Amino acid sequence: MRLFRNMFANSKLRKMAGVQSIAHSTPGGITPHLHKSRSLRSKIMAIPIPPHLLIPLQQQQGTASAACVKAGDRVLKYQKIADATDSTSLDIYAPSSGVVSMIQNHTTINPAEKEQLCIFIDTDGKDEELAEIDAIEWQTLTREELLPVIRNAGICGMGGAGFPLPKKMETSSNREIHTLIVNAAECEPFITADQALIRERSEAVIQGAEILQYAINAKHCVIAIERSKGDAIAALSKSISHSSVEIVILDDKYPAGGERQVIQAVSGKELQANKLPADAGIHLQNVGSVYAVYRAVAESKPCISRITTLTGEALQTPKNFEALIGTPVSFLFDLCGIDKKNHAKTVVGGSLMGIELMDTSAPVMQSSNCLIAGSLAEFPDTIPEQPCIRCGFCAEACPAGLLPQQLLSYSRSEDAQQLEDHGLFDCIECGACSYVCPSKIPLVQYYRNSKEQLALSQEVFDTSKGWQARFQDHQYRIKKLKDEAEPRTAIKPANIPSAEEKPQGTFSKDQAILDVAAAVSRVKARRKNVIASSESPAKPIQADGEAET
Repeated sequence: MRLFRNMFANSKLRKMAGVQSIAHSTPGGITPHLHKSRSLRSKIMAIPIPPHLLIPLQQQQGTASAACVKAGDRVLKYQKIADATDSTSLDIYAPSSGVVSMIQNHTTINPAEKEQLCIFIDTDGKDEELAEIDAIEWQTLTREELLPVIRNAGICGMGGAGFPLPKKMETSSNREIHTLIVNAAECEPFITADQALIRERSEAVIQGAEILQYAINAKHCVIAIERSKGDAIAALSKSISHSSVEIVILDDKYPAGGERQVIQAVSGKELQANKLPADAGIHLQNVGSVYAVYRAVAESKPCISRITTLTGEALQTPKNFEALIGTPVSFLFDLCGIDKKNHAKTVVGGSLMGIELMDTSAPVMQSSNCLIAGSLAEFPDTIPEQPCIRCGFCAEACPAGLLPQQLLSYSRSEDAQQLEDHGLFDCIECGACSYVCPSKIPLVQYYRNSKEQLALSQEVFDTSKGWQARFQDHQYRIKKLKDEAEPRTAIKPANIPSAEEKPQGTFSKDQAILDVAAAVSRVKARRKNVIASSESPAKPIQADGEAET
């Protein structure tokens, strides 16, 4: 089954070697200034080994890993330092050799900058590796043998979402997958990590895609990339001359790289809101994740690094680094020559969906695709929002086809039912609506807060239902035990007569009247005696020795 249109009409692109197809159009989108050229001027550079590494035990969506080393242990490069605890957790490996100094909480890269448990390694500069493992001839392996190799490499999604790769592959393995899509769109401003990776290591990317295609038994494999990335397209075209991998060229707009937008552009079919890509027979992976799969299988190396873009006007030499996981952000900024006077804001990710980072001692994680040391010119102070003028620009820009102005109204009024009915959870928080809003309303912030409130309310509701169910189950068990228990006879003392032996009294109405009358008479008599004693004269006090007369 073929999912793509005919070849490009553009002769320049068609002259490039390789199979290329034009993507289907998708709704909405914007064309912001990209700010990409500065970080693409130089090649990918390896970083010197940092003196300290801070490896978070949770770098992905899911549960944290369990440390298998302790303070004082010496570790080697590629040595496992944490074990996966379930299917949403990952094995974690040491990025360099050194000594574990401590395991404690530290600020990490997340929207709330919450502290997470990290393994601190004081590196020794030797970069001493474990005994080298022979490369695997993956073509000789069965799928059942190949999947554990990928699973044990500790890879999560490197496009920003950080979904664990093993869990995603597990979901796809339970469904029939006809197409693997390698997402190389990288549409958000400032980020160039994937473009640089393809430009310089396209052969490895293609092999990684072929490995992943074989592992999930997909019939087709395509790489979706934006039209403007000519150097990356040229590199891919040369590398796929002996491959079945195809190239699909996307329109240059944001957010062309969103999961649902890429699927619609490649297949021409819109993925329903309550469906996963695997439900449509599609498996989607980021370029960085595919490259990590290549290294895990072809080179027998677990994931200990990623390509990260360092950019922003506050950096003298922006570029793409192959950064070790756990490298402090401040260490990378120093390598690029940061101008602290011009440094106004640190952003992780792109300028539209990225999060602001206040503590630059936080470490690089697998999902850290871009670090921006922005100036005031790039990230000006927030302008106070003005009233909505109902211009409709936000609705035109929305790639999900929502009505942002209506969602804003319901968010302000906290109307949960209307928010759900108008597709709040279909919002991908791309920020296109906020970007075009002339009133400078932070629409995404409103939607994000509403999602959190609804999720919290649902959590409270589910918790209360859970406790209610537990209570009812407890009551049922008690009743069942009582019903099933054998009747027991109490042991009575020998001197207490039984109920049969006790004389049984009889009730008489006449006798009851007589008893009441007798009780009343006794009360009256007692009252007379009390009154009489109080009215009698007191006896004189006799002196000692005097006789009574």
